[in-house]
Amino acid sequence: MKIENLMVTGGCGFIGSNFIRYLLEEANFAGRIVNVDKLTYAGNPENLAGLAEKFGERYCFEKADICDADRMKAIFAEYEIDAVCHFAAESHVDRSIRRPESFIQTNIVGTFNLLELARARGDRFQIFHHVSTDEVYGSLGPEGYFTEETPYRPNSPYSASKASSDHLVRAYHVTYGLPITLSNCSNNYGPYQFPEKLIPLIVINALEGKTLPVYGDGKNVRDWLYVRDHCEAIWTIMNSGRRGETYNVGGQSEMENIAIVRLICDILDEVRPAGDGKSRQELITFVADRPGHDHRYAIDFTKLNAELKWSPRESFTTGLRRTINWYLDNPGWIDRIRSGAYAAWIDEQYGDSSVSQTAAVEK
Repeated sequence: MKIENLMVTGGCGFIGSNFIRYLLEEANFAGRIVNVDKLTYAGNPENLAGLAEKFGERYCFEKADICDADRMKAIFAEYEIDAVCHFAAESHVDRSIRRPESFIQTNIVGTFNLLELARARGDRFQIFHHVSTDEVYGSLGPEGYFTEETPYRPNSPYSASKASSDHLVRAYHVTYGLPITLSNCSNNYGPYQFPEKLIPLIVINALEGKTLPVYGDGKNVRDWLYVRDHCEAIWTIMNSGRRGETYNVGGQSEMENIAIVRLICDILDEVRPAGDGKSRQELITFVADRPGHDHRYAIDFTKLNAELKWSPRESFTTGLRRTINWYLDNPGWIDRIRSGAYAAWIDEQYGDSSVSQTAAVEK
């Protein structure tokens, strides 16, 4: 497969920007990348600073909404798009509970628009890869793992909208023969992650001596995947995965939320001790659980490993240290995020930025 013009939707977001950097800086991708992003609160062009200068016309950015069918049609035509890697999504569970409408529009209608345009390209189109989540499978008990055969049982408007888009993508392969692959991943972490998510929120709050909020009793379990490992998995699937197939991508790193928070505290106490000499674990505060909070997710990626020989390179501890070091090395990025789009979003959602300190969520 030789992709000449790859559209990456949501490329200014956390995973999308890491994926673009991975393709251009590590994977030796020789084609052109067209990054399409609406630049909502979590989309940050700074995540891709320097790429246009370094790679010239091989990296292009288009500010556009995937729900705008006419605009997307024009971009497909202008750049002769022959492949799509689809990250763009509303992805925060708490916001989906408060305001589900935008999740339905972006995650379902936006995906439909892209599928229609890809289908219209006919034989010129090579691959549509859809990036999804393990949350479509619902909640696990204390044992067992999600596999590609696990029935869908989404429990939030977010996960329901992602499940809907998964079904649409698969249906376009079965009905129209569109070459597609899907991946359902566990929780990502790493550089450039927006501060509403658990790990960056805890890191930043701990550095600033603020409360470290943990939902419920902190015993909810997630499988954690370092973002660059995820990017490598996606590219492997796009190039070598069987068309029409779903591949689960996991990090082999199950952790309780409270254990993650304590580990972050311990690492920060080691590498950046608090001025008062106290352990940052003293900042941990348990807050009321959120509605429909799934107890446990865990991914079985046997299929991906067996067929395509992929497995994560980072353990949770090594990946977390890399992540913490990145945030320590990039305080300017944090300041600009929190004083700009992030602060505006918090004001819009809550009317009081202090309330954001209770937003410790996984996805």
